[in-house]
Amino acid sequence: MGLPSPTLTREQIASRILAGENIVILENKAIRVPPSWLTAHPGGALAILHYVGRDASDEVSAFHPEATLKRISQYTIGTVETGEHGWEPLVPPVMSGWVRRIGADGSKEWHREADAARSSVDTKASPATSILLVKRDESSGQTAPTLATLEPGKTSLSPKMQAQHSQAYKELHKRVTDAGLFQTRYITGYGPEVARYLLLVTAAAYTYYHKWFLISAAFLGLFWHQVTFAAHDFGHNSVTHNLVIDRLLGTFIANACGGLSINWWVDNHNIHHLMTNHPSHDPDIQHLPFFAISPVFLTNLWSSYYKRIMAFDAVANLVLRIQHRLFYVVMSLARFNLFALSYIFLAKNAFKSSRFVGGRWWLLMEFGCIGIFWCWYGSVLRGIGNWKTALLYLLVSNVVASPLHVQIVLSHFSRSTADLGPSESFPARQLRTTSDVICPPEIEFIHGGLHLQVTHHFFPRLPRHNLRAASLLVKEFAKEQGLEYAEFGFVEGNGDVISTLKGVADQVKIVGMVADSHIREALVDMKHD
Repeated sequence: MGLPSPTLTREQIASRILAGENIVILENKAIRVPPSWLTAHPGGALAILHYVGRDASDEVSAFHPEATLKRISQYTIGTVETGEHGWEPLVPPVMSGWVRRIGADGSKEWHREADAARSSVDTKASPATSILLVKRDESSGQTAPTLATLEPGKTSLSPKMQAQHSQAYKELHKRVTDAGLFQTRYITGYGPEVARYLLLVTAAAYTYYHKWFLISAAFLGLFWHQVTFAAHDFGHNSVTHNLVIDRLLGTFIANACGGLSINWWVDNHNIHHLMTNHPSHDPDIQHLPFFAISPVFLTNLWSSYYKRIMAFDAVANLVLRIQHRLFYVVMSLARFNLFALSYIFLAKNAFKSSRFVGGRWWLLMEFGCIGIFWCWYGSVLRGIGNWKTALLYLLVSNVVASPLHVQIVLSHFSRSTADLGPSESFPARQLRTTSDVICPPEIEFIHGGLHLQVTHHFFPRLPRHNLRAASLLVKEFAKEQGLEYAEFGFVEGNGDVISTLKGVADQVKIVGMVADSHIREALVDMKHD
C-alpha cells in the first residue's frame, strides 16, 4: 500500500506553478504534467497550458477516453484543499502572457511574450475578469509572473452556480454514455457517407474524362466539402476511438485527399474548443485584417496561438470598414487560407517531431501524404492542357467547398467574446459562445451534422451521427440549469453574423473619424503656433 497523497493548499499550488511546474486540477487531485508529456500531447501543449492552476475535470473528460483518464491519474502529486464550492481557480500564466522557454544557460526560464491588459470596468462586453493580451512593454523590468499574476479579477459569477453546472454536466455525460451515444454507427452512420464520397469522386472523374472540366471541378469541391466532415471526426478521435487508427485515417483523408495537415487542424481546433471565442486565445476568430467580430480587435491584440500581434494597421482599417460586404467573398476563398496555415504549421514544426503523434515517422507521413495530394491534383490540373481552364478548375474546386466555412462561423461569430474568467464552468462557457443552426434531418448531411455545434462542443468525441439524439439531452440540461441554448435558421444565422460584422465596421469608421478630427485639430494648432 502506497503512502497517502499529501494535501496541497492553493498557495502551495500557486508557488509550484510560479516555480515552473504545470499543475492541473482533476477531480480535486493535483496533476503535475511532466515536460515530456507537455511536448508530446496529441492535442498540443497549449491545450494543457490554458488549464494550469484550473479545475479541468470537465474539459479533460470531454476530450479523453476512460483509459487515458486512468493514465493521467498516475501523475497525481496530491489532493487539493477546496472550498465549499470546489477548487478556487488560478489564472494560467499563458493567459497573462507568460511562457517557459530555454534560456541562455540551457535551463528553462520564464519569458513574457505579451502584456496582460486587465479590464478596468465591469460591463457585459468587458467584465472585471477580462484579460486580453497586448504588445509587451519592453521597459518593464518584470522577469517572472508573481502571485498577483495568477489571481483572477473579481467575478460576478456565483461559485455555487458554476459548481452546480459542473456537477450537472458530469451527470449529463453519464446519461449520454449510458445511452450508448459514444458508440460509432459504422453502417447506418458512415455507410451512406462513404457511398456519397465514392459517388462524388466517380462523378468528378467521369466528367473530367469527358472534358467537362468545370463540372468536374464542382464535383471535386463537393467531395472535399463532404469528406472534410470525416477528417474532422478522425481528428477528434470519435470514429474508432483508437488514437493511432483515427489519426492514420485522418492523415490519409486530410493530407492525401485534401492537401491539408491533420496535425495542424487538431492543434488549432482543440484550442478553439477549449478557449472558444476568446479574442486573445481562440485562433478560429483571429482573422485580421479580414474580419473582426469584436471591437477589442481594434487594439492590436496578441495571439497566444500564432505568437504575433494581430495588427489593426492601415490594411485592416480599410478592409474592416467593409467586412460585412466582403464576408462571402473572403469565405469563398477560405480553403486557400487553410493550405497556408497547414504549411506554415508544418514548416515551423518540421524539426519538432514531438509535436506529432508517433513522432518522426508520423511527421514524414504528413509530408508524404501532402506530396501525394499535390501529385494527383497537380496531374489533374496539368491534364487539362490549358492554363486558363486549369486556373478556373483550381478556383472552382476550392470555392465550391466554401459553404462549409460559412456554416462553422455561423455558430460562433455572433456569440459572446467576453472573458468571464477561469471560474466559469465548461458547459456554461460553451453555451454562451456557441449556437446551433436549425436544419431538417433530411438535409442535415449538407452540414455534416455539425450544425449541432453546441452538442459537439459539449462532447467533442461524440460520433457525429449521434449528435441529434444527444442534443435533446443537452437542451434539457440547459433548460434545467437556466442557461441559454442558442439556435437559429441558416438565413437568420447569416443575418446575425453580417449584423455583427457591420457593427464592428461602423465602429472602425467612428475610430477613423475621431482620428481624422484629432489630426485636423493638430494642424489648426500648428497654424496658430
